[in-house]
Amino acid sequence: MMPVMDLNGKRGLVVGIANESSIAYGCARAFRAAGADLAVTYLNAKAEPHVRPLAEALAASIIVPCDVRVAGELEAVFERITTAWGRLDFLFHSIAFAPRDDLHTSLVNCSAEGFASAMDVSCHSFIRMARLAVPLMTAGGSLQTVSFFGADRVVENYNLMGPVKAALESTVRTLAADLAPRNIRVHALSTGPVKTRAASGIDRFDELLDRARERTPAHQLVTIDQIGAVAVFLASDAGTPLTGSVTFVDQGFHIIA
Repeated sequence: MMPVMDLNGKRGLVVGIANESSIAYGCARAFRAAGADLAVTYLNAKAEPHVRPLAEALAASIIVPCDVRVAGELEAVFERITTAWGRLDFLFHSIAFAPRDDLHTSLVNCSAEGFASAMDVSCHSFIRMARLAVPLMTAGGSLQTVSFFGADRVVENYNLMGPVKAALESTVRTLAADLAPRNIRVHALSTGPVKTRAASGIDRFDELLDRARERTPAHQLVTIDQIGAVAVFLASDAGTPLTGSVTFVDQGFHIIA
């Protein structure tokens, strides 16, 4: 008998909610609807009023700040989870950042500092989270992160985030191999473009949305709720045979030339 997509009794950490339009929020809502208990982070005091009400509506057991650029904050999140729960079943990582000047210039002109900052927040933070999650996933678990088609193909105005997301997808494959003996699965969700706060920093993003809508077979953009449904599947026991892959959740955007 195949396992069902049921997260009752499972506990998960969701990192990256900025507001109700966030991919991370759509996934958190889906995790909760499937029965999971959640820990939710917000970036800083400025972001807290936008995130805390959403986390409280999800009855999140843990609501804590987490800016991966601030020394000790990520570690404090996992210390809180260790104290409150003693274990973790899944992690959803949905954070990305690039300095504005470096994002809005061609790759050849981006600064070393800007590239390093984008790589640290958008990619290496997932490795750090995995390292902290492993001791809590004694019965196995699921690690998920969010990518985009620009990791594989050149997308206009995506600039340095293309190589950064490519590194993130490679990281997923390597972590999946590293953590397989511990029954920890690792996934990347390559979503179609979604109008989120983070995406608004990409130059002419509305034009990208229009082009993506036109290119999908059904001329529809993916929603955060649809992405959430796939995230639930991957976090559930039904997803145990899968690891190390990039799952396209983009209404078929990636198949059209």
